[in-house]
Amino acid sequence: MTKQNVQTAPLWRRALSRFTASESDLAAADAQEEAVRQGALPCGAVPTRRKACVCGTLRSVTLRPRGGVPALEAELFDGSGSVSLVWLGRRRIAGIEAGRRVKARGLVADDDGQRVIFNPRYELIAPAGP
Repeated sequence: MTKQNVQTAPLWRRALSRFTASESDLAAADAQEEAVRQGALPCGAVPTRRKACVCGTLRSVTLRPRGGVPALEAELFDGSGSVSLVWLGRRRIAGIEAGRRVKARGLVADDDGQRVIFNPRYELIAPAGP
């Protein structure tokens, strides 16, 4: 194999895999790449009991009381997995809505096998321009 073939083989495989992948697989791969560009860890690889930064799209936002206290809970998905973001004592936060891109930081906990960040610091990410 020539030097040129060695360098182009990974590009060829990547192009072929993107051509044969499903639309949801492509969206997941794009979401993971965007999270990395934002300086975040992939949600699927976030360790518990450590501070972490995650970035992705909010799949759902629900009001779910915890211990008699209102709690706004959002599922953040980045293509590799998801992390729950929970704001205790909040019923609503402006800009936190399904479909919105968010970058969040905080201590990752384990809640019945689900990664969760309580009261995260967050940034709303502007949608990509045309």
